[in-house]
Amino acid sequence: MTPSKAWIAGCSGLSLTADERAFFAAERPWGFILFGRNISEAAQLRDLVAELMEVGGRETVPVLVDQEGGRVQRLRPPLAPRYPPAAAIGVVYDGDREAGARAAWLQGRLLGHDLVEGYGINVDCLPCLDVSFPGTHSVIGDRAYSRDPSTVAVLGRAAADGLMASGVLPVMKHLPGHGRTNADSHLELPRVSATRAELEAHDFPPFEALADLPAGMTAHLLFEAIDPDRPTTLSPVMIGDIIRDRLGFDGLLMSDDMSMKALDGDMGDLAAAAIAAGCDLALHCNGDMTEMRRVAAHVPELAGRSAERAERALDVIRRGGEGGSVEVLRAEFDSLLAMVA
Repeated sequence: MTPSKAWIAGCSGLSLTADERAFFAAERPWGFILFGRNISEAAQLRDLVAELMEVGGRETVPVLVDQEGGRVQRLRPPLAPRYPPAAAIGVVYDGDREAGARAAWLQGRLLGHDLVEGYGINVDCLPCLDVSFPGTHSVIGDRAYSRDPSTVAVLGRAAADGLMASGVLPVMKHLPGHGRTNADSHLELPRVSATRAELEAHDFPPFEALADLPAGMTAHLLFEAIDPDRPTTLSPVMIGDIIRDRLGFDGLLMSDDMSMKALDGDMGDLAAAAIAAGCDLALHCNGDMTEMRRVAAHVPELAGRSAERAERALDVIRRGGEGGSVEVLRAEFDSLLAMVA
């Protein structure tokens, strides 16, 4: 079987166009990612996921979505229940640590069930391990579990374990920490002026604690104290010295969305730079065919360590989920969240 290439693709609408089908079959992205523009109703979504898996041409084709709860929830009622943001789980944990950790696990388990059993979606870009701070930009905001790094680590671990118990691959984000962002990286490049000592003490610990997770996503942030010239996604220093060596993460590393305005330049050159910096995969989300052609032309086939990491990540999906009554789990989750309602 021909290897996949080192990128993840979005598509433009509710079903694949003939051009997209031919292009994806030829350019072999490792996986696909879904957004609101791709989702209307249940049968349509199931059909689109099946279409993506068919054109992916492999036994296990990753289909990703951002399904966190709160503001970042691509599948909403009636396609999936509404879930609280991470900060609400943090409030439960502050009142009762056992209950909070259980709530985080249950939310991961239920989110995973909704995705994989309902629609065949097998990757969730969760947990968000960014530590919030006073003044954290609203692009993160209540997506963070807490201002306390140890709390973020505990709840992030529980959520990731819940997803994996459903047979869904978790992708921790945004390495090595997006909580200090002073801008929305969808619109511009944020710069972080904190010292390395400050980052070591507060931003990095959750990612170090969860460095054994199978997959992660970079942050489009420029850390002035470490690499003043390049954002993390394009920085061999940030990826090699910090994410791989300092934090010890040897899982599958994908970029954040290459089409976000934080990165400036030709899309093909940016994708090539991300791979050269140490990303295993370039993630491109907006479904623009012209941009996708540039990305696909500038990324290599998955090989070597990157291919090994990808296989380890896919093993989570291949193992499948555990049994149990989802209705019982959902009732338990609702009762725990009622503690802070």
